[in-house]
Amino acid sequence: MKTVALTGATGFVGRITLDRLVAAGWHVRALTRRDQHKQAGVSWVHGRLDDAASLNELCKGADAVLHIAGVVNAPDAAGFESGNVTGTANMIAAAQSAGIHRFVAVSSLAAREPALSVYGASKAKAENLVKASTLDWTVIRPPGVYGPGDTEMFDMFRIATKGWALLPPRGRVSVIHVDDLARLLVTLLSAENVSKCLFEADDGTAGGWSHEAFAKAIGAAVGRDIRAVHAPAFLLKFAGWADRVIRGPKAKLTPDRASYLAHPDWTIDPKAAPAIALWQPEIATELGLKDTVDWYRKHGWM
Repeated sequence: MKTVALTGATGFVGRITLDRLVAAGWHVRALTRRDQHKQAGVSWVHGRLDDAASLNELCKGADAVLHIAGVVNAPDAAGFESGNVTGTANMIAAAQSAGIHRFVAVSSLAAREPALSVYGASKAKAENLVKASTLDWTVIRPPGVYGPGDTEMFDMFRIATKGWALLPPRGRVSVIHVDDLARLLVTLLSAENVSKCLFEADDGTAGGWSHEAFAKAIGAAVGRDIRAVHAPAFLLKFAGWADRVIRGPKAKLTPDRASYLAHPDWTIDPKAAPAIALWQPEIATELGLKDTVDWYRKHGWM
């Protein structure tokens, strides 16, 4: 049985990926800050990305690293630098120290346009560290990830129940269901001919979704017709400041996020998509959105 060192195991993408890794026959050494329930096939390792000793322990005896952990929301540039750049550098060092060669890193489409946001810049710097290493690396840039348990897109669903959507300026986005992403990550750990490759993957919708079409798909999932309102970039950024003031560290629409949301094209590059023989999405977005709504309602979120 092969062993993988996993970061981000307690997060949205990481939780689903952890279960898929175990189901695929991997033994998982998973990083955690807090005590976790025992789980077959999982060895929990207490630590943090800024604690070299705990990362060395995480990588002990592992055959590969799957680095999912990262910061999507921070109060300042230092927070993104610490979580995304320094954290990645520390994981690379721990993998090399343990003699691990295989390294799969989760980035973001935001890394494609680093000048637009501090978040995107930090993910681009992290990618460059991975690419400059001597590891057998693969990088995956997911677009917007949704699915049961997600908090980042939850506000869109909550507002949709009122019959409207506040959207960025007109543009297009790609999305992917968390389970499809998790399945891709597990596949990449042991796939052939993916060394030193960067992939972008989505739900298979050619050209992605217009903001309005995706909002209406969420509306259909919650059972409401949606009135879409496109906010100009300056108003979107103001809303980001307001959300930061009102919700503090729990804010979802931050000024930094508003900066990259206003970009007109967050669709994947089809040339960077995984080959169909390697992986393809299985969850139709309309059904995935409905399942997500059902989960929110079952757990009292909506």
